[in-house]
Amino acid sequence: MHARMKALAGIVAAGTTLAPVGSSAGAITDGQPDGELHPNVGLVLFYQEGGRLRCSGTLASATVVVTAAHCTFGDIGQVLVTFDTDIAQTPAEGAVNVPRAADDTGNGISQTGFTSAPEGWFLGTPATHPEYSDFTDLDNWNDTGVVVLEEPIVAIAPATLAPTNYLEEFRQPVLNSTLFDVVGNGTRVAKPESGPQTPTPLSYPLIRRYTSSPGQKLTSLILQLNGNGNDNRGGGGTCFGDSGGPVFLNRYLVGDTSYGYTSKGRYLGGYQRVDIPVVQDWLVTFGLTLAP
Repeated sequence: MHARMKALAGIVAAGTTLAPVGSSAGAITDGQPDGELHPNVGLVLFYQEGGRLRCSGTLASATVVVTAAHCTFGDIGQVLVTFDTDIAQTPAEGAVNVPRAADDTGNGISQTGFTSAPEGWFLGTPATHPEYSDFTDLDNWNDTGVVVLEEPIVAIAPATLAPTNYLEEFRQPVLNSTLFDVVGNGTRVAKPESGPQTPTPLSYPLIRRYTSSPGQKLTSLILQLNGNGNDNRGGGGTCFGDSGGPVFLNRYLVGDTSYGYTSKGRYLGGYQRVDIPVVQDWLVTFGLTLAP
């Protein structure tokens, strides 16, 4: 579970630990393997005081990945990003395929962060929205961060940031009948192979997944979606490991995964709007452009 959990409104930040990699974690619930449907969605790997962690993010230009602020706030050194859709099927593969910092002796702790990128991974510098409130102020949420990559990625087409205030067109009563696509790097919530047969967030396979979720609530800062896989309007939601991953609507990037209300990645999911001026004005300082 991500070290950054807050009691505000009962929310749970949707990142997850990778120390050890095989610890319980969840991501897209009731979704499907993504394959190459969303090649510009990657896994963001980083160190914070609580250990080695992972989130998701979206390539929004050749060198900039948009993610959540709680995935960049307090990061130690540089971070790694990969856009591989299938990272590890088993814990044994994860121990080999998921990098560690040079000074990480296997306990998930690093004082330096990543200093180099193995094949298939990209080194980058994290940055956090200057008005991010660390889940303490509902009026100044701003849970958006970026990773600036050291080298451009030219083989993957970046996502398009939504026009300013694009989601205002989808307020109620339209919102409840609008399906949003959510994507993240993690696993589904499922019944374990042994023990109590209660649906549980499971760590493997560590792959990119996607699903669709209907709108539930829209504020000036936040989009909430209904992540119930039994809802016949959509296919599921997001959970641990999906933080920073995209919300797409009509192919526009409209939000990043911020929080959930349960430890099992179901019920309601909260997403930071990236179509609002307070976020977009900051993103454009990294060279990102908005759809007209």
